Amino acid sequence: MNYFQYNQPFELEGGQTFPEITIAYHTFGKLNANKSNVVWICHALTANSNVLDWWDGIVGESKVIDPEQHFIVCANILGSCYGSTGPLSTNPQTGEPYYNTFPQVTIRDMVRAHILLREHLGLEKIHILGGGSCGGFQVLEWAVAEPEVIDNLFLLATAAAESTWSIGIHTTQRLMLEADGTWGEPSPTAGSKGLKAARALGTLTYRNYHILAQNQTDPDPEKLDNYRVSSYLNYQGDKLVNRFNGYSYWFLTKALDSHNLSRGRGGRLEPVLAEIRQKTLIIGISSDILCPVQEQQFLAQHLPNVSYVEIDSNYGHDGFIIEGQKISQHFTAWYAEVQKENPVSGTILSI
Repeated sequence: MNYFQYNQPFELEGGQTFPEITIAYHTFGKLNANKSNVVWICHALTANSNVLDWWDGIVGESKVIDPEQHFIVCANILGSCYGSTGPLSTNPQTGEPYYNTFPQVTIRDMVRAHILLREHLGLEKIHILGGGSCGGFQVLEWAVAEPEVIDNLFLLATAAAESTWSIGIHTTQRLMLEADGTWGEPSPTAGSKGLKAARALGTLTYRNYHILAQNQTDPDPEKLDNYRVSSYLNYQGDKLVNRFNGYSYWFLTKALDSHNLSRGRGGRLEPVLAEIRQKTLIIGISSDILCPVQEQQFLAQHLPNVSYVEIDSNYGHDGFIIEGQKISQHFTAWYAEVQKENPVSGTILSI
């Protein structure tokens, strides 16, 4: 993992200012001579900047996004607990961690931090900018912010604005965190029980009725307690508690709620999308109940240079992580067309 320290004030969209920020990031592969082989991946809610760790069906040696061919960058988002400035970071003005005093960040704030890192790395162009779920939120914001920098977009299970449905889910998850008796304490473990409950609810939305019925139904009809699905949800909640932070989860779900490409741009999504000219691949997941295919279809209707694919999957929203083979097939076909129009070439350099 690498760290970029930005030692200047960083003003947030909501009006507050960080005295400085840290951005954690990973890179894989090497730049070619004309720096035309950059692939930047934006990660989702509780992921980190090590894209090889969580998207190994798509990114890695001999995969469709291959460090032998591409210079791959992934930066940890502001508000996370994986190295970038977040609630567990020390506030330089107080000498103590931010915890629940962390200011609200938005998707646009995250993108502005990405842009600072891009400039720090000396990258003038991004050949492909990709991401799923809230990673796709970042991709869309960045495409609007720097249209001359981004050449092509790769979007999965995402939307032009956060839906009322998803905001409602996030509100319920934050209520779970706030109901934890330790919530608000100046401690990295504050809200852990609430985080476990919030993750259990999230897991239901990341999957769906059919996959839970298929994989978690008890074979014993005489059972009165200790159901398989209950064990599964407890396990998923404990897993997140052991690797993530309640304050980060609270503030990051707030950031997701803030996503709306039309905010400050006239209030209508259609004309904003019409200005996104990059060649774009959009993939929707047929069984996604968190960000259903209607959201991707809306994007496909209003982006001017788009290919839309819908994948049949039992895995719901998590399909954008799990269905590596299906996604790779569609990406390969689309990327062949990209290469005809905007080929990557040149001797590989180091950075």
